[in-house]
This record gives sequence, structure tokens and C-alpha cells, in this order.
Amino acid sequence: MPLIGDDAPSFKAKTTMGEINFPNDYKGKWVILFSHPADFTPVCTTEFMTFATMQEEFRALNTELIGLSIDSIYAHIAWLRTIKEKIVYKGMKDVEVNFPVIEDLKMDVAKKFGMVQPNASDTQAVRAVFMMDPKAKVRAILYYPLSNGRNMDEIKRLILAMQKSDAENIATPANWQPGDDVIIPPPGSCGSAKERVETEEEGKYCLDWFMCLRKQS
Repeated sequence: MPLIGDDAPSFKAKTTMGEINFPNDYKGKWVILFSHPADFTPVCTTEFMTFATMQEEFRALNTELIGLSIDSIYAHIAWLRTIKEKIVYKGMKDVEVNFPVIEDLKMDVAKKFGMVQPNASDTQAVRAVFMMDPKAKVRAILYYPLSNGRNMDEIKRLILAMQKSDAENIATPANWQPGDDVIIPPPGSCGSAKERVETEEEGKYCLDWFMCLRKQS
């Protein structure tokens, strides 16, 4: 299983949108690769509908979605057609899934990413989420049990937070939302700590020597 900071494993795979070659096909983009236990399951259906309705929101953040389960391409297609033609959930209907869903019958991709966990199931991928940056580095990993659906708003929030941290060299506090104040990285020495507290900067305020924040306009 790749860890945070590792290069994401490369793979070629057959999907509902044709063959993909990761990471070559996704250069310069953030990628969310998420696995689900099986097609035609209720929790997965709600997740796919939610991700599909948010796809353009993710694309606006230079982020692409890739789904995966240990099912055939034919099962994927039949399930996605059923979602579009029959399923109405929380006001979502006629939902078309336009991101690729990987066929992984031999579990090649799932095993590379540690998505199959024997104590959960020998034959199903758990609800894993891998977030990769434009350099194909693993930046975040989330795991959910088979019984509980993911929070897509939190996944989007985390993408936003990581992108802001990269762009501005800052950290984000607990429950951060866009527009909230951000944390300035802590000082590396006593001298710089004293200087930080005493130096005035527009929008900066310190709660203590180790904890300074910057207001957001």
C-alpha cells in the first residue's frame, strides 16, 4: 500500500470510459481514486450519484475522479444505466456517471493500492480514497468500512485545503472552510519565534509564540 508522500502506483486499466493510463493521462491534475465494494449495492449507489453530481465542482479544482470495483465492465455499465434510468435519491435523478470506473476483476489495481483487506472481505475492495497531486504523489488517504458511505463534501474540502497549503505555504486548522483564517507554519528556532511574535504583518495575529494565524480577506 502506498503511503502519503509516495509516488502513486502506475497502472493501465479498462474502464467505462475506455482505457486509462495512470499517471500519464492525468499529468498536471489532481486525482481522486476511490474504490467501492461492488456494483448494484445501495451505499455505493448513493456515493456514485453524489460524486457524479459534483464532478464539475471537482473539475473546477483541476481534479479528476476515477472509480474502481472488482466487477466486470459489463456489470459497471448495467449498474450505471440503472442509476440513470431508475434511481431517484435526495433530489438526484437521471444521474449520468461520466467519470471512468475501472474493471478490476483480477484485483491488479486494488492490490497495488491496498484496497482489499482480508479481514473486511476477500473479494471486495473497501471504501478507500486516494488523493494524488499533479506530480502523482499520494497526498491523502481515507478508509471507510463497507457499511458506511463517504462524505464527498469533506473530500472536496480536503482538496481545497491541500491546494491552498501548496499555494501559500500555510496550514489549515480543524474544520477549516474556504475563507477561514489559516495557520502560519511554526518557527524553527527561539530567535525566529520571538521575531514572529513581535513582527507586525497585515492580517497576522498570534495566540502564542508557536501559533500564529493569518486573516483571510
